[in-house]
Amino acid sequence: MAEFRKIPVIIDAVQYTEYGCSVNGMCNSQSCYTSGNSNPHIHTIHGNQIVNLEVGDWIIPEPDGVHFYPCKPEIFNSIYEKV
Repeated sequence: MAEFRKIPVIIDAVQYTEYGCSVNGMCNSQSCYTSGNSNPHIHTIHGNQIVNLEVGDWIIPEPDGVHFYPCKPEIFNSIYEKV
């Protein structure tokens, strides 16, 4: 086993702060809503998986710039610091 250090990177992130408020990265596709997923959600790079959002979650773009992933506030605050 070997030890590794995470390479420091600067990310753009937005926090989902209010139910019903649309933010960058959040899905607004009519096809998702008509297929039954009306909860606030995002699509990840992993098989276009749908992940529901909760108020307070941070939304971080994947390297492809098309998909996003959520991060709980406690984890986000332990990993990232404001630049």
